[in-house]
Amino acid sequence: MSTVLISGASIAGPALAFWLRRRGFDVTVVEKSHALRGGGYPIDIRGTALGVVDRMGLLPRLREAHVNTRRITFLNADGSRVASLRPESISGGDGSDLEVRRGDLAEILHDAVRDDVEFLFDNSISALNDHSGGVDVTFRSGLRRTYDHVIGADGLHSAVRALTFGPEEQFHRYLGYCFAGFTMPNHLGLAHEGLLWNEPGRAAALYAVGSGESVHGFLSFTRAEPPFGAFRDPEAQRELVASVFAADGWEVPHLVSAMRSADDLFFDTVSQIRLPRWSSGRVALVGDAAYAPSFLTGQGSSLALVGAYVLAGHLATAPDHTAAFEAYERETRPFVELNQNLVEEGDAELFPGTAEALAARNAALRDRTTMAAEARPEHSAMTLPDFH
Repeated sequence: MSTVLISGASIAGPALAFWLRRRGFDVTVVEKSHALRGGGYPIDIRGTALGVVDRMGLLPRLREAHVNTRRITFLNADGSRVASLRPESISGGDGSDLEVRRGDLAEILHDAVRDDVEFLFDNSISALNDHSGGVDVTFRSGLRRTYDHVIGADGLHSAVRALTFGPEEQFHRYLGYCFAGFTMPNHLGLAHEGLLWNEPGRAAALYAVGSGESVHGFLSFTRAEPPFGAFRDPEAQRELVASVFAADGWEVPHLVSAMRSADDLFFDTVSQIRLPRWSSGRVALVGDAAYAPSFLTGQGSSLALVGAYVLAGHLATAPDHTAAFEAYERETRPFVELNQNLVEEGDAELFPGTAEALAARNAALRDRTTMAAEARPEHSAMTLPDFH
């Protein structure tokens, strides 16, 4: 039985584990966090990815977890209303899209594989030695094992990618924005809705996935260069965000205060990963580790689900891992690049960088209240292969 180590237990990792285990592989998943990360902003599953979760038998559970956001209200700097729209009027969905909390999707995927897959939490890969007989892995805990294949499903700042291909900076395509997400009290009594406040180059949002006592807070801003030095320094992140929004009104002071004390702060850049190839020897990448499209596309989780399905299918049916990795990339890369190309640097309708762009965006939103956005063909541009 072939052995596979997957790094990352968020979306791509458990999805890949599901398909590999179904096809007879012995699978281990290593995750640096102490446990599954719950909560998180809602993410979308749409287009081709809906076919993947349907084949996994998870569509009924995901429909139960569907957030069903009723409206997104855009606000001027003084808090006055610009427009209120249904989410699909912004995303270009066709009505079949699913919106679930990232933590709920991770939990559903984990539940589908936890009895058949070994999970190593609070651990990570510290060294890889790829050779003709397998991949020797040294874990942060000191554990050493050898696997037939190692797959990096460990996100935008993938450790497996760094160990295999080198420093992230050479593959990191920064799109000009930083953001901070966190949980805070629902002092406005929001329910199944979001509020988005804008100043040129800055945005603040409150997002209520239900009608509970907490909401998701979100602060985003433009910045010429990515703050690589702050990625591993939470206090530097808090100071950077607070300084950017120090003079703003509306509810922004409440968001900044909540951000400073939040125990679930998530800070990052809005970026893509553009790699010339997704595998080397017996090591391959899937999901954001290989081809993060950025959350501006709304396609990160969908690409992860599709990529995991295709990679597992070819590992099970190709004559060897080299052929499998080549077929996976050949079939998936055109779909990935179509979706990555949905956004360009500084090209974010939700976060205009200049006063002119903000005025144009608001005018377009007022028009859109009377018509739905067109469905995006990129979301469904790939037909899932059948593997036997």
